[in-house]
Amino acid sequence: MTQPEPGTLLSRTDLTLDLLHQAQTSDALAGQVIVVTGAGDGIGKAAALDFASAGAQVVLIGRTQEKLEAVYDQIEATTQTEPIILPLDLNELTTESAQELAHGIEQTYGRLDGLLLNASLLGDKMSIAQYPPKVWSSVMNVNLNSAFHMTQALLPLLEAGPNGRIIYTTSSVGREGRAYWGAYAVSKFATEGLMQTLADELQNTSRVRVHCINPGGTRTGMRAKAYPGEDPQTVPTPEVHMPLYRYLLSPNSQPFNGISWDARDFLTQ
Repeated sequence: MTQPEPGTLLSRTDLTLDLLHQAQTSDALAGQVIVVTGAGDGIGKAAALDFASAGAQVVLIGRTQEKLEAVYDQIEATTQTEPIILPLDLNELTTESAQELAHGIEQTYGRLDGLLLNASLLGDKMSIAQYPPKVWSSVMNVNLNSAFHMTQALLPLLEAGPNGRIIYTTSSVGREGRAYWGAYAVSKFATEGLMQTLADELQNTSRVRVHCINPGGTRTGMRAKAYPGEDPQTVPTPEVHMPLYRYLLSPNSQPFNGISWDARDFLTQ
């Protein structure tokens, strides 16, 4: 399938192997500035490394400075890009601190092209009746409220460019309720709603495109915590999902908007 005509809106089933491969080049994200939360480990780390390898200037946001520094060093050693580190506890993010983040990005780069809101807390796997309120609040702050604050603060920078992109991280338990997934599941239901609402608002007024990605079972620390008895070798690594992430953040993905993607659908591609 060739690139569709400008203004054409495509559906989930229209994303073919041919379209996905259009962004799998070493310069697919050249010159772009992309913020990645949860960049110190797991999917966030894999995404930051992949985006930098495709030419993007990556803003690494995470709670642990040592992990961010390790990702920074790897990017600096293997690419010609210049990442920056912003250690930040998203549980404590406020409207004001999000605005400070936006101001810092504007002062440093003068633009923003992509925002991957990847950071998430699993919280406790227990019944709603027993769920600790403090843990509930922390999960909601990191998984949902920080995404709202960052979206609101960074949207003007994304709209100022030609092809702004926002990707939220979702989960299958955010589409159909499952016992004992507690605040994590509820936060992902809300994330789906945030994405759909924003995508519809921007569809005819902006070139910013908004999506969710459900990575599915992936070899990460969170997965190990959720399924302690699982053999990690039976689930894919974060790196195998990166073609989808890279494509959705590239200008090639302009015809798609407001879709909740399952990364596992593209494992055979």
